[in-house]
Amino acid sequence: MMICSARRGLRGGLIAIALAASCAVPGVATAASWPVKPVRLVVPFVPGGGTDIVARQLGQRLSDEFGQQFVIDNRAGAGGTIGAEIVARAQPDGYTLAFVSTSYAANPALYKLPYDPVKGIAPIARIAAGPLVLVVHPSVKANNLREFLELIRARPGVLNFGSTGTGGFTHLATELYRQMTRTDMQHVPYKGTGAAMGDLLGGQIQLMFAAAPAAVPQIKAGKVRPLGVTTEKRALALPDVPAIGETVPGYEAELWYALWGPAGTPRDIVMRLNQAIGRILKIPEVIERLRADGVEPAHASPEEIARIIARDVEKYTRVVRAGNIKVD
Repeated sequence: MMICSARRGLRGGLIAIALAASCAVPGVATAASWPVKPVRLVVPFVPGGGTDIVARQLGQRLSDEFGQQFVIDNRAGAGGTIGAEIVARAQPDGYTLAFVSTSYAANPALYKLPYDPVKGIAPIARIAAGPLVLVVHPSVKANNLREFLELIRARPGVLNFGSTGTGGFTHLATELYRQMTRTDMQHVPYKGTGAAMGDLLGGQIQLMFAAAPAAVPQIKAGKVRPLGVTTEKRALALPDVPAIGETVPGYEAELWYALWGPAGTPRDIVMRLNQAIGRILKIPEVIERLRADGVEPAHASPEEIARIIARDVEKYTRVVRAGNIKVD
């Protein structure tokens, strides 16, 4: 009886081990074989803006890399928080990802978020970085940054600037400029870059700090005049356009694009994506396309993009508070 009991105990132990293994292996296999179905790439802005343009470039390359479609899903609203919340609340299985830009870092100062924008996500990679471009309608009588500054100081509150929405990055970059130069301009918020650029081309607004992917084609077509870029140094795509910091010392507002998933996304999926993005950003055609749109490939690790997000959350919180910016 003791022998039989021991055998039953051994058999029970083996069964328990087998059950544990059967539960563990599918999880490992799923991560190892990911993706086995299309991946949803949420862009929290309307189509046609800088974030959407770069996301579509990356999505196609990721589709080629992994053999599954990375489907762009534009979920605009509330400064990008609607789309970000969709991803933050999604299953952390690698099948729902967020493609965001710098404005993501300003949202904590503007909205009561149901997720932690730094600790409540799984950062994956930075994709690209570059400037916004201060562009003006041809009717604006300023051919350079000094003339522009003289103009808005001489005519406080007269010129209208467009943005992608109250509290969006294009708004905050302009607000940072306004605060540092102690000038006054009228803010006209839009629901996206496309709508704002359309009104700039039509002369309904006079200027905009626009994302380079949306601004550069209009500059090349001669439809708007570029006066400055918001990065610390001049942009390779616009070498003749000065950095705003050359006339406003200390001014800098870098536009970046990044990919993240829900908190708890398996580390090996995160790293497979990060490494794939690193390879994609070395492809000459991709580099050429990004540079044509006014941004540079700027691959960074999950840890580095987490630090960048945390840094810019602090920076733009100060801008929002100093400007008493509020959203409805």
